[in-house]
Amino acid sequence: MNFKSELYLSWIESEIKKQKFGKQPKSLYDPLHYIMSLGGKRLRPMLTLISYSLFKEDVKKIVPQALAVEVFHNFTLMHDDIMDRAPLRRGMPTVHKKWNVSTAILSGDVMQVKVYEIISKLDAPLFKEVALAFNQCAIEVCEGQQWDMEFESLTKVSEAQYIEMIRLKTAVLLGFSLELGAILAGASKENRKALRDFGVNIGIGFQLKDDLLDVYADQKKFGKQVGGDIIANKKTFLLIKALEKARGKEKKELDGWLSAKKFNNKKKVKAVTALYDSLIINTITEKKINSYFEAGFKSLKKIDVPDNKLDAVRSFTVNLMNRQI
Repeated sequence: MNFKSELYLSWIESEIKKQKFGKQPKSLYDPLHYIMSLGGKRLRPMLTLISYSLFKEDVKKIVPQALAVEVFHNFTLMHDDIMDRAPLRRGMPTVHKKWNVSTAILSGDVMQVKVYEIISKLDAPLFKEVALAFNQCAIEVCEGQQWDMEFESLTKVSEAQYIEMIRLKTAVLLGFSLELGAILAGASKENRKALRDFGVNIGIGFQLKDDLLDVYADQKKFGKQVGGDIIANKKTFLLIKALEKARGKEKKELDGWLSAKKFNNKKKVKAVTALYDSLIINTITEKKINSYFEAGFKSLKKIDVPDNKLDAVRSFTVNLMNRQI
């Protein structure tokens, strides 16, 4: 992380600490402060600030609006964790585990309202432009989550269906984060689109990387349950490709684990991971990840700013591409 990224991150963390989401009832507002305090990469607001910096110098001015993206992101995490029955988030108990499901739903709802409260402080024409772009993004995120849940009951999901689902559920928010910075800076529609396309492509790449890390990451560093996707029979890119490639004994073993109602979690994760290894799913996934990052960098070249200004975007993205947690 370079100096500018560190500075931006410090601004974001400072803005989070300043937020007064509400006081009473404490059981409604404490979960908001809890999930926002768990840390994370702050990837989305960072992208908003970096995007804005391509066109204007007074970056600190838009930190509150950049935070709106992080609040929305954490709202989606809070609700996703309920739907996924996830026990951990960033190495800590999820909100519905620490409190209860009903509280997590209501606290998440308040977070969504807080997003509009933050962006409503913009001047009227700018507010309308940001709100329309945000609404479209938020709807698509919900569509992606619904597809993700529906995939659980489908016997077969194609690679194309899966990529579209993660585009909606994960990548469009990265695209919006970058577009938001461009909108706030008064950038052209062409530059806004190029930044949004860049974000969507790297967003797909990041989600595929998360799929890979869910299987191959070090539990002590990962912050989530390693092998959780395998335990839940989640139709990730890795499983979809394994089902495509498996034949004979490997197919029989994989189908057996997928249909098993009772099993030891550790044994299942170990066995399915071994199948992925034998089918070189790791390599196939890495290749697909790189193809989306390459597409993203092509979009970046279309942005009409001096090339040296794009260095911050490139270095920040490359650091994330190379992460192991």
